[in-house]
Amino acid sequence: MASANIVVLGAGVAGLTTALLLARTTNHKITVVAKHMPGDYDIEYTSPWAGANFLPVSAKGTKAAEWDKVTFKELWRLVTTVPEAGIHVQDAIIYTREQDKDKVTADWFNELLLAEPWFKDVVPEFRPLEKSELPPAVSSGTKWTSVCINTAIYLPYLASQCLKHGVHIRRGVLTHISEARSLHHTTRPADLIVNCTGLMASKLGGVEDKNVIPARGQIVVVRNSAPCMYTISGTDEGDDEVMYIMTRAAGGGTVLGGSYQKGNWDSQPDHNLAVRIMKRCIQYCPELVKPGQGIEGLDVIRHSVGLRPLRIGGARVEREVLKVDGQEGLRVVHNYGAGGFGYQASYGMAENAVRLVEEALADLKPSSKL
Repeated sequence: MASANIVVLGAGVAGLTTALLLARTTNHKITVVAKHMPGDYDIEYTSPWAGANFLPVSAKGTKAAEWDKVTFKELWRLVTTVPEAGIHVQDAIIYTREQDKDKVTADWFNELLLAEPWFKDVVPEFRPLEKSELPPAVSSGTKWTSVCINTAIYLPYLASQCLKHGVHIRRGVLTHISEARSLHHTTRPADLIVNCTGLMASKLGGVEDKNVIPARGQIVVVRNSAPCMYTISGTDEGDDEVMYIMTRAAGGGTVLGGSYQKGNWDSQPDHNLAVRIMKRCIQYCPELVKPGQGIEGLDVIRHSVGLRPLRIGGARVEREVLKVDGQEGLRVVHNYGAGGFGYQASYGMAENAVRLVEEALADLKPSSKL
């Protein structure tokens, strides 16, 4: 296929991964355009705030499960052969409490909490926990080998790989998706736009997807280390509070979470919630502090809030031809709305998007490219 001019909107994990796969697997000329870049911290820019790790909540037999499966293979390759990506191996321990079975968190985590989830044959060393390994009030659990990502290293790594493969990266602020057509680095009109704008897909003109809402996540990042990653089926403080622990690779600190507050745009940490988060994490991982210590034993780096780009009905990976000035002709491939699984589904979703790009370009009539 002839080379096309493509603009990728967004420089989070979705945008950079999609741009990288396009550059690796096609001969197209790629420009990434974004308001926020790796190194920035802004409430509109979700990727830097993420944990990030691999804990699949996707249901068996779904597209999301396939995206997760594809991504784990690539993350494992990076762990074993590309240390500069900032990813390391860490065991995951998943606890289930009987009292949580009808709660929102347990429903969200349903596949993750199963004794035999679909991913048991994908991840290494999957096994059920023995009764002697369970803390009080926990009825069952599993343990397996996963990965944890230091986003402060991984996002710049993705950007550098994009540059290595000829991708041009530039800042830009758009009010309408059609403006991307004129932002290609060649100065020629873009043949296709890839929309990886995440949460901002809810506001970007020409898209304005009202199914995209924030799922507010509050975390505490500490210098203390945890021996494993931990999560549990629910908490006693409400359906929008969760418990998870992960230690990021290469000195990235330990992330203590958290919350899953749908529709909440508040960017400021809630002190009372932070206290509850720290207490819960010590309850399930007392190794975080010295014997006899409580939250005073945590060495806090920062309190953070990120807004997951949750899309009601599931992530959107599809192509579309938009009307601009009353005429059809703007070819777009959407890749956004992953919510809390943006990293762990990133390569699978990007591969899907790349296939759609090729399909959309194949449909272009020769006369339309003149």
